[in-house]
Amino acid sequence: MEEKLLSEEEKKDRVAQLNGWKLSNEKFITKRYRFQDFLTGVQFVNNVAEYSEEIQHHPFISIDYKMVTLKLTSWNAKGLTELDLSCAEKYDVLYDSITN
Repeated sequence: MEEKLLSEEEKKDRVAQLNGWKLSNEKFITKRYRFQDFLTGVQFVNNVAEYSEEIQHHPFISIDYKMVTLKLTSWNAKGLTELDLSCAEKYDVLYDSITN
């Protein structure tokens, strides 16, 4: 499925609507998630991995003890697309479900 690259204005507007996500190098969005313990962070990463595999769109994932960082871009489009933004929203839902 071909994804349409977001314009500069669309990127700024849409990323501003996301909770805690930041635009990085104009073609990535990133967010850091903090957890009470290491294993909860790993459980979150497993949930992210399962969803990402299901939709075949995978983030960069970094686990630093109780901190998990996700970084998204669409390689085929060479930048950000709606798919990245919808994944960011889904990852926030996954985070909320595991921490609440």
